[in-house]
Amino acid sequence: MAKNVVIVESVAKTKTIKKFLGKDYQVLSSVGHIKDLPKRNLGIDVDDSFQPQYITIRGKGKVLKDLKKAAETASEVFIATDPDREGEAIAWHIYEEIKSKNNHIQRILFNEITEKAVVDAIQHPLEISTNKVEAQKARRVLDRLVGYKISPILWQTIYRGLSAGRVQSVALRLIVEREREILAFVPKEYWSITAELQGEKSEPFLSSLIKINNKKIDIKNQQQAENIVSDLKTKKFAVKNISKKTVTRRPAPPFTTSTLQQEAARRLGFTSKRIMSIAQQLYEGVELGAEGSVGLITYMRTDSTRIAGEAVASVRDYIANAYGVQYLPQKPRFFKVKKGAQDAHEAIRPTSLKREPRKIKKFLSAEQYKLYELIWNRFVACQMSDAKLEQTTIDINAGDLVDQQVSGDYLFRTTGSIVVFRGFLLAYQDYQEEGGSQEGGNGASKLPHNLRKGELLKLLSLIPKQHFTKPPARFSESSLVKELDALGIGRPSTYALIISTLLMRKYIEKNARQLLPTELGFTVNDILVQNFPGIFNTEFTAQMEDELDRIELGDKDFLTVMQDFYQPLQQALEKTKSKKDKIRDSLIKDTEETCPECGKALIERWGRNGKFIGCSGYPECRFTRPLEGEQGHTDKICDKCEKPMVVKSGRYGRFLACSGYPSCTNVKPFTIGIACPRDNCDGEIVERRSKRGKVFYGCSKYPDCDFATWYLPVSLKCDNCGASYQEKRYSKQMGNYLYCPNCKSKHEQNSKDN
Repeated sequence: MAKNVVIVESVAKTKTIKKFLGKDYQVLSSVGHIKDLPKRNLGIDVDDSFQPQYITIRGKGKVLKDLKKAAETASEVFIATDPDREGEAIAWHIYEEIKSKNNHIQRILFNEITEKAVVDAIQHPLEISTNKVEAQKARRVLDRLVGYKISPILWQTIYRGLSAGRVQSVALRLIVEREREILAFVPKEYWSITAELQGEKSEPFLSSLIKINNKKIDIKNQQQAENIVSDLKTKKFAVKNISKKTVTRRPAPPFTTSTLQQEAARRLGFTSKRIMSIAQQLYEGVELGAEGSVGLITYMRTDSTRIAGEAVASVRDYIANAYGVQYLPQKPRFFKVKKGAQDAHEAIRPTSLKREPRKIKKFLSAEQYKLYELIWNRFVACQMSDAKLEQTTIDINAGDLVDQQVSGDYLFRTTGSIVVFRGFLLAYQDYQEEGGSQEGGNGASKLPHNLRKGELLKLLSLIPKQHFTKPPARFSESSLVKELDALGIGRPSTYALIISTLLMRKYIEKNARQLLPTELGFTVNDILVQNFPGIFNTEFTAQMEDELDRIELGDKDFLTVMQDFYQPLQQALEKTKSKKDKIRDSLIKDTEETCPECGKALIERWGRNGKFIGCSGYPECRFTRPLEGEQGHTDKICDKCEKPMVVKSGRYGRFLACSGYPSCTNVKPFTIGIACPRDNCDGEIVERRSKRGKVFYGCSKYPDCDFATWYLPVSLKCDNCGASYQEKRYSKQMGNYLYCPNCKSKHEQNSKDN
């Protein structure tokens, strides 16, 4: 008897699905896309309704042959590629290739790789959605037109090999514009004043000055602060009012692709690319001992917060049993799906509440466990009771004592919250509990108890502190994903690829989780924005996403969208091509030097490895050298031939190489100029890369010395313990700061250290 054939995208799924369906089914994989546009030419006939010219991807010939052979003898063929536009396009390509071999081909969809979901899908087959296929085709054609039409402009003006992307270039623009905001930012000085006070029966506590004469404080300089402190020392302090109120906190919705990337990046420190890779593993199936391979989460590419009814019922039973009925709201929670969401799939959730993270931890890698636990906790919490907090505000007057009462010119305030019912916080902690806080930013102290209204307080000290306004924060992967999602740019499933492409192209770089544009990134962005302002902007890109959605819904057709897009693109291209020489010349800078080989002027220009100094007589004269002070030039001398060493970049990061190459091939690790801090070690700290490409710093004497750190060491003594070096670190609370690994102290980073 002929077997039924099920075709999926990933090899990892085949074993799991085969186990569910049994011996009457053969499960094969297409190993992703089988067809795509050609790499070496545009592959789109703009004169024939923008039809793409798909070809079989190199290396997929055998895959196609095996699929056709299996289809030829199968009773029925079920195409079970992923349930999104990309998966629909793959299904369509497979169908077109095998339809001549079998008349019984059907599309099936499942949102999770569990036995029930797979069997239900087999029992309820569908047809391939032509609207989804058209929407994916439109995205592919749009991206190809931008990439193949605009990238050559960058080749002709900067250097060959650069790329422009319809969405990636807008993401680059966001990063560049944020950096320029930071560079243009002028900090403004302001001061806060905190009083340390004590009641008759309370412990000492801090309170911040918030108003003077009923006006919000605006202390601009030290002199003003000192004058206020002097006046306050003559005043009496008394409790004006104590107010308490109960505040309710609702749990967040279950994860979408975007919020998962944001939260996992923030909490776990994973890159967007890594997050999606681990989520794919959890979705496709993990070996759980005797249970075999099982998909642990639902489909991880979704923009919906919707939850299936049976999943809601299951998690409510779990909450009642695991936490108690007091943690279960009377009715299930339903979350509003944001405007513009495709809502094709559920939110990301565990496939079964029986597989608690702690019970299957031994079967998971450390990264898989962390991400699965995060998804699990967020999902369980979303159906739990609200948390209840008691918020206390203590207002304190400072002024003259009249008739045993303080008539206040100054108003101080202390606030604090305590959790009175933890609710969902038992499962998913997204609130930092504190005993008290002050509104002046001077740190927290415990909220004072046993105070009464009208009570006179003892002034222990007054603490004036200088502050400066801070520029907007640089984007991290998490905040960039959040911004792209909020603006409706791209789709959550593409964010990881956008960021990794920008890093790979060296348009941006990462420093302590912050994304910074490189000089190349600035240059590429400026050329694209100045010459294609109608294409590389957030409004237009978001509008195009809406157009793709409308194609999927059947409200708009492929050809209309292409025509509306291509005409302004072609006009901008023709205009830009006519001035490409001007653009290229504008990137060349004159120097005051002459070529040592031919006497012509030396100029600063772009090349594949960045900017360099070259002869203006090129190609007749090929003299070049690295820029002084830029990456490439060092003051180190080769110990073999005594020529200068230069900095080069390779697969494993930067390294020092002899400028006499190829006659001298001497290379050394890239040193940052700091001696190894280990006792009795004469090594230097060098820059290295891990197997995954992450930069770290270690001793040049490895393996004899195993000193290593993820953070950039700087040769500055610690004021606290006198240690010989500190590390540059970053946090949202402190911004850039210095950290001493010896005494664990943190210090603000002075301008001289930037």
